[in-house]
Amino acid sequence: MPALPVLKQRALVYKKIRAFFDEISTLEVDTPLLGITTNTDVHIQSIAARVCSSTLYLQTSPEFAMKRLLVSGSGSIYQISHAFRDEEKGLLHHPEFSLLEWYSLGFDYQALMSQVEDLISRLFEQELSFHKISYFESFHRYLKLDLQLASQTECQDCVTQHIPGIDSSLLSWDDCLDLLMSQIVSREFKGFTFLYDYPESQASLARIKVGEPHLAERFELFYNDIELANGFSELTDAKQQRLRFLQDNCKRQQAGLQTYPIDEDFLKALEQGLPECAGVALGLDRLIMVMQQVNSIHDVMTLDTF
Repeated sequence: MPALPVLKQRALVYKKIRAFFDEISTLEVDTPLLGITTNTDVHIQSIAARVCSSTLYLQTSPEFAMKRLLVSGSGSIYQISHAFRDEEKGLLHHPEFSLLEWYSLGFDYQALMSQVEDLISRLFEQELSFHKISYFESFHRYLKLDLQLASQTECQDCVTQHIPGIDSSLLSWDDCLDLLMSQIVSREFKGFTFLYDYPESQASLARIKVGEPHLAERFELFYNDIELANGFSELTDAKQQRLRFLQDNCKRQQAGLQTYPIDEDFLKALEQGLPECAGVALGLDRLIMVMQQVNSIHDVMTLDTF
């Protein structure tokens, strides 16, 4: 059980979050934790639950449900929620964790980064310094690797050179980038750092940048090498989103992973028209780790049941 200061810190953070969004007229919502389908992302593994003789899934984030609310006319919304992922337990990971997720209408990812800065400065009660670097620039600066020109083989060679013990021969281009980002590039970050303009192949649910089709309007926020948040200008094209879901399931099948049914309710909502907006998910446990200056997510959880 955590010490009383951690419990008080968490309660204060939640109070400040609610005050922040109340001031900017953003509505707090609450969506179900169980769903008939789940995220198809190959890097995210869901937890199934048997309910009334049916298989449901504990939600990996409230994203799809919240976007359905946006389509219904909710306006800008936020949610403090638990999320569930079948990941390795470690210093930064837990199968059940706390998320703050919000969507700001009329924003793009650049405006949303500024809003993230405002919120975190409010939580820390001080003016903080935030650094920004594009994804492509970070690889050029810290690995001398030009991602616009680098082939899959060159990326594999870079992994072999910088990460001993890894057999890179079977890694895809994106697999190589993920490893290099987590093991080399992000470890160069100091303090709060926004990494933005991701490769199109890592767009997830992000919009592709107009005039630069190799880039996605996506960002992540780090504190040193700890990933805190993931956000983007939201993709509003239902046909493109369906294609991405199908591509995800193909990748899952190729990797020997379970495939998931596509969320048709979410796609129907997109067809009706998702308003232009940007959204972000911020890991509250990790943020509280930074605030408390501790090294393990388990030190900031109310009750660690796993």
